[in-house]
Amino acid sequence: MDKPKVLIADGLSAEGINLLKRTVVVDVLPKITAEELLVALPQYQALVVRSRTKVTAKALAAGTSLKVVGRAGVGVDNIDVPAALARGITVVNSPLAATVAVAELTLGLMLALAREIPRADAGLKKGEWLKSGLNGVELYGKTLGLVAVGRIGAAVAGRAGAMGMRVMAYDPFLSPEDIRQRQAHPTTLDELFAASDFISIHSPLTPQTKSLISTAAFEQMKRGVRIICAARGGVVDEAALLVALESGKVAGVALDVFAVEPPGMSPLATHPKVICTPHIGAQTAEAQDRAGVDIAEEVLAVLNGREPRWKVS
Repeated sequence: MDKPKVLIADGLSAEGINLLKRTVVVDVLPKITAEELLVALPQYQALVVRSRTKVTAKALAAGTSLKVVGRAGVGVDNIDVPAALARGITVVNSPLAATVAVAELTLGLMLALAREIPRADAGLKKGEWLKSGLNGVELYGKTLGLVAVGRIGAAVAGRAGAMGMRVMAYDPFLSPEDIRQRQAHPTTLDELFAASDFISIHSPLTPQTKSLISTAAFEQMKRGVRIICAARGGVVDEAALLVALESGKVAGVALDVFAVEPPGMSPLATHPKVICTPHIGAQTAEAQDRAGVDIAEEVLAVLNGREPRWKVS
């Protein structure tokens, strides 16, 4: 019997690729275009992607032999999950791999906002000594509001608490006791907006969370609030955010994600009160190794008729 064939469309860690190669045929095509994908897919039983490749209904229809689509990461918003389900194609992801990496980036962005580290660095590199103009704030004693407190939000809560922050969290899918066990004080979204000095967003992008951080939300926030988002672009209404920055309602923002990626030289990305990173939440050597191994194990489980750990559909 021929070995199953797996197409890796966005690259994967060497550990993950090597694990797959022990029992299946692997093709790694990290620059494959959408058009090329449609032509190639019929010969593969499995497709592995990250965030670049869009697994549309059209792509799934072209994958006449597909049994499983694996997302090496948490979010599956680049995969048409209902279309996969309708065709009997299993979708799996690797939700644990990037937890530490994204939580640490969130804290790094929060510190960068509080102390204006990028501005200080850029000034010094231009020969400017901006000391008197760089009056930051401390995280100690401040209130951090977490919008969603899943694995990553919980990891942020523990780290922020250790730094002396008061941590509040809103999560409609968790009980108050569950939120307390994740080292945060349960609250409503309105109360979170009103009380937080820093707000960190950790919700997925869904029809319910799209533009959740809107003009109405900004109106409820403290003047001088600072916002961090390393979750998904689109949860924050970027036009409303720009208005809030210009008015001074929001003192600073740190974004690792955007509604359209890359954002180009947009007014938001180039704003002096915005710290930007290019969706690097999971970009650590350790997280990439974990994601590669985890998704390889999930894909192999499905191909071998076993139940995967992290089945999305």
